[in-house]
Amino acid sequence: MFASVLINSNARQLNRVFDYKVPKEFSSQISIGCRVFVPFGKGTNLSEGYVIDLKKESEYECREIAVIEDSILTKENIELAKLMAQKYFCNVSDCIKLMLPPGSATRDMSKRMREKKARFVYLDREKEEIRFEVENVLKSEKHQKLLSYLINNDGIDISELEMLTGVSKAVMKTLEKNGYIKFVYEKVDRNPFINKKVIRDKKLSLNDEQKDAYDQIEFMIDNQEFAEFLLKGVTGSGKTEVYLQLIEKVINNGKNALVLVPEISLTPQIVDRFRARFGDCIAVLHSKLSNGERFDEWNRIKENKARIIIGARSAIFAPVKDLGIIIIDEAHDNSYKSDMTPRYHSKDLARYIAKQNDIPLVLGSATPDVCDYYKALKNEKQLVNLTKRANDAKPPEIEIVDMRLELAKRK
Repeated sequence: MFASVLINSNARQLNRVFDYKVPKEFSSQISIGCRVFVPFGKGTNLSEGYVIDLKKESEYECREIAVIEDSILTKENIELAKLMAQKYFCNVSDCIKLMLPPGSATRDMSKRMREKKARFVYLDREKEEIRFEVENVLKSEKHQKLLSYLINNDGIDISELEMLTGVSKAVMKTLEKNGYIKFVYEKVDRNPFINKKVIRDKKLSLNDEQKDAYDQIEFMIDNQEFAEFLLKGVTGSGKTEVYLQLIEKVINNGKNALVLVPEISLTPQIVDRFRARFGDCIAVLHSKLSNGERFDEWNRIKENKARIIIGARSAIFAPVKDLGIIIIDEAHDNSYKSDMTPRYHSKDLARYIAKQNDIPLVLGSATPDVCDYYKALKNEKQLVNLTKRANDAKPPEIEIVDMRLELAKRK
């Protein structure tokens, strides 16, 4: 078996694949999307690469793959990377880097982001037996205090237990030695919302314009067809409520939703609104999260534990499964364009992904991009207008003041 390997390099002349022989011991674990390390050139150091294809034969005399790691890319990732490289005039490897899990780009295994684990304390005997020991056998107040607390709070982080009870780790080790408790290492999710509570709300009634917009997009969802909508709505017209109800429809169909927002500063506002409606089935991806939080959110998405993904430009590369809709809020904003290699535009990639999945793409804006608006007028996109404010709210009163007269009054 032979593997076509793309070397991770910025050099334009290396923007191609090289064939390598797959050793027999790797034949059962290698697959398209694996990260590998191979001998390349005259140097002794191994070069990093990605398996782009597998084949039975090669016309070249090939060297062997030295190291193979788990698959981190899908075939869809690779096809998207090839498309981006062709469209944006860059190396395929530059595009692949955008699709790697957060904190995994470094070659040094010890520096890569991993799951966070902590020691938890559990009772190692039946609660009734422990309760009897506390009341009749144990004489140490610290032993009694710790075990009494664990009877009602079994399975607690060791540091938190130490803080809440004032009992040292040395005392815990004594109890472990005597068979009263046990230490268990468990995964800890680095949840960016862990200390943030949101009051749940219910969906609102849609006005006629909102209902018309919803019905048009819902039709494409039900028919599993691609369509691109430009949702042009004045400020306060209720575009977000339309998003929320469309996403509810998608989730009820067993699919997931991707929502892009232009600025990190807007993310907390829209996340709070979505969490109030949908609870904790939301994952967030943006640069203000710690590396550990982004890593855990990425894995929640990959494991299909998050149904709604909200993020800035780079969230378009999140490993979302079973996509049902893509929504780009404030679609006119320039922050959807990357100013670093590869210089991609999120709208282009969203359009490609939506077509591949036969799902609707919704571009929402009060002041649409001129190109989007022109294409909508030419029927290349479906234009949906929201001209009224939600709940018949009145727009703010505007008064024009001639500042020249104001300055004259001060004299």
